[in-house]
Amino acid sequence: MAVRRIIALTLGWEDLPKSASVHGGSRTERVREPVPSLLLETGDGWLILDTGFNTALLRDPALRSRFYPSPNYQPSLSGSPSGEPLLEALDAVGVALGDITAVALSHLHVDHAGGLKHFAGRVPVHIQQAELDYGLNNHPEPERYSMARIDYDDPRIDWVPATGDVEIAPGVTALSTPGHTPGHQSFVVDLAGGGGYVFACDAADLTENITEERAIGSFRGATPEQTVEQIRRLKDIGARRGYPVIPGHDPVAWPTLTAELADRRR
Repeated sequence: MAVRRIIALTLGWEDLPKSASVHGGSRTERVREPVPSLLLETGDGWLILDTGFNTALLRDPALRSRFYPSPNYQPSLSGSPSGEPLLEALDAVGVALGDITAVALSHLHVDHAGGLKHFAGRVPVHIQQAELDYGLNNHPEPERYSMARIDYDDPRIDWVPATGDVEIAPGVTALSTPGHTPGHQSFVVDLAGGGGYVFACDAADLTENITEERAIGSFRGATPEQTVEQIRRLKDIGARRGYPVIPGHDPVAWPTLTAELADRRR
């Protein structure tokens, strides 16, 4: 079986220097990057990949100053000023929260794991064991590297940890791609009727990380060269299957994909 439909959601934005996404990139050039999420309609129901920010950590001044202390990084939310971006995005595409049967996280950074509060105690959450181990240990180191433990240290979360590559739903394979974080994972999606995508997530933020094989700007427990090895692996998988490799935060590629997938739904 394969994935019947893909819907791309944009849950916010990040204004940051290009060097955050490209190793050796400009520290003065600013990039406004989307915060992505994906809805996949599988034979097991709707699976969501990544969940955006925890709105409370952005809207409460004291929490924002703690979890987003750097003026060099400016996150913002999509949707209405007081709403929940994830819930509003789901409503806009006609998918109810209760329709989602599973979650998969690429990694535990604040722009990917913050929406877990909507799913705790409700559905299984797929993650790499190495990511969970890192996020729940060595406190407070993970917080220094953009992980907010309050997002994911919840006994109600039904974790489904993996070690290495694994099929997490019909037509959806999680690929272990550590580098950006110790347990980062990317995803291969096979579409019903043929074709598919390789979603790099933060193994490659921008198109140039992929096309020029430029190391990513942020990594833990890896060298820049090792992050390029992960990019090459994703490109090789895409080439063998005939699938495009989609970068995680590209301000041109993501809206292009969003429009392409919306056209398919029509």
